[in-house]
Amino acid sequence: MTTRFTNLIKLSVGSESVESMANWQATRRAQSADGLPRHVTRMWPKRSEEILNGGSLYWVIKGLVQCRQRVLRLDEVIGEDGIRRCAIVLDPEIIRVAPSQKRPFQGWRYLKPEDSPADLGKARQQEDTLPPELAGALAEIGVL
Repeated sequence: MTTRFTNLIKLSVGSESVESMANWQATRRAQSADGLPRHVTRMWPKRSEEILNGGSLYWVIKGLVQCRQRVLRLDEVIGEDGIRRCAIVLDPEIIRVAPSQKRPFQGWRYLKPEDSPADLGKARQQEDTLPPELAGALAEIGVL
């Protein structure tokens, strides 16, 4: 039996845009020892096998799901406080998705593939990002 995959969704706290998130991920502080971007979280996903079977981390920036990155692996990280944490190691390629509104939440959540926003076409990957307020309004009326 083939293991189905699942995604994660997470707020990119402090990011003003996809570009500012990418700039943060390019810093040494946001990278694993092998230079890949990572996000460290307190909770270890119970459905890790499904996530590692093709799942992505979808990023919510300014109230909109705007992009995703494929999850490559989950690394154990022990903090300075001695507490075990999970580093979600990501593919450096950021894939823009059709913007969709998302209310604030804490931590990360599972996101079913059928509920995940569609990737933007290759031609639209390099488009300038709309201001979050405009993108949100357009998403709300179904234009985006």
